[in-house]
Amino acid sequence: APSILKQLEEDCKTPTPKLWEIADDMVAEMEAGLASDCGSALKMLLTYVDNLPSGKEEGLFYALDLGGTNFRCIRVRLCGEAEIKQESVQVSIPRHVMLGTSQELFDFIATALAKFVEAEEGEELLRPRELGFTFSFPVKQSSLASGRLINWTKGFHIEEVVGQDVVEELRKAMDRAGVEMEVTALVNDTVGTLAKGRYNNPDVVAAVILGTGTNAAYVERADRIPKAKLQGEMVINMEWGNFRSSRLPLTRYDRSLDAESLNPGEQMYEKLISGMYLGEMVRRVLLHLAEEASFFGDEIPIPSTLRIPFTLRSQDVSAMHHDSSPDLDVVGVKLKEILEVANTSVKTRRMVVKVCEIITTRGARLAAAGIVGILKKLGRRDQRSVIAVDGALYKHYGEFRISLENALVELLGDAVVIELSSDGSSTGAALIAASHSRY
Repeated sequence: APSILKQLEEDCKTPTPKLWEIADDMVAEMEAGLASDCGSALKMLLTYVDNLPSGKEEGLFYALDLGGTNFRCIRVRLCGEAEIKQESVQVSIPRHVMLGTSQELFDFIATALAKFVEAEEGEELLRPRELGFTFSFPVKQSSLASGRLINWTKGFHIEEVVGQDVVEELRKAMDRAGVEMEVTALVNDTVGTLAKGRYNNPDVVAAVILGTGTNAAYVERADRIPKAKLQGEMVINMEWGNFRSSRLPLTRYDRSLDAESLNPGEQMYEKLISGMYLGEMVRRVLLHLAEEASFFGDEIPIPSTLRIPFTLRSQDVSAMHHDSSPDLDVVGVKLKEILEVANTSVKTRRMVVKVCEIITTRGARLAAAGIVGILKKLGRRDQRSVIAVDGALYKHYGEFRISLENALVELLGDAVVIELSSDGSSTGAALIAASHSRY
């Protein structure tokens, strides 16, 4: 077992010079993606957001946040001075609607929105209501308030919506439901996080999501976007989960995970970093240890649960990694409850924690290299820059957060400040509707 662990540690190493090389590769891929649509694994999508909120916006705005099996309706009252008062309601989408027709889905959403608008406190509206629509699926945008669905993810499968303008579908459903409101902006969750971060702090230059998935968005100068003829500046949605570089430290476990995934060869960076895959990586290492080194004891047959993909989640890895009890009791309980491995020794538990640490530290440091790549591309290596971050992995996995922040200090000193920008995916859309208001 120690030799397998030593090999894992060797393969996952991310020394500072390697992180700089990865940051340089990120810059090169960003430039290629800005030059042409097929130039890079990074899509570098134009968002048509050319005016981020300043904190001075005022008025009543709505947002609709559709990013998974639940959606949220949000009402935001802006009072200038970066003050936000908001109310929201969350609605769960039945499975038959996720697999039904376009009209069923958008009518379901519009009906819930109509009910939410009815509860508005009866104040005189001096201008039409405006709404920002967060739609966290791959979309090809042609303006701020239009975008065609490229493909569904996250368990949705409504074939007739693919290729359609999702804003137009929503507008038609709002008409049917009698909702009088203009859809001002279509945004994704990462762009919403950037807007929320900028609303609270004018020094925010980029946003990063570190959750089940991972992505980044930042503000680019128009003259540095050869594939579009624009003026001023624009927010770019990088779709950075698909970043590739020959320098990424891949192990045998990464290669097998990728080969058996739904999207082999795609989203490699995301597979090394995001919460969806950390637990699965740890499971694969533990299975290898059990098969090759009788890790859990000679007499014990390998439990069948250890062979089931994705049985171990990032929350479990986090709980084991943070176990501070002398005998690592939390690790013992997790191994017993989830993987059905009982009576583990303290020595075995220590090695399990070590596996969690190696995989998580690598992910956090690679995310830091990506952030440094963005700052380098912006020519901000030596300037103080604020990055807005959201996502459960960053919020709830302390050791991941510490490794990320340590790596940033190692690379750039104290030039980078990370600010948590919670709820960006919902509030951010309303803020973008406000900063691009037509009235």
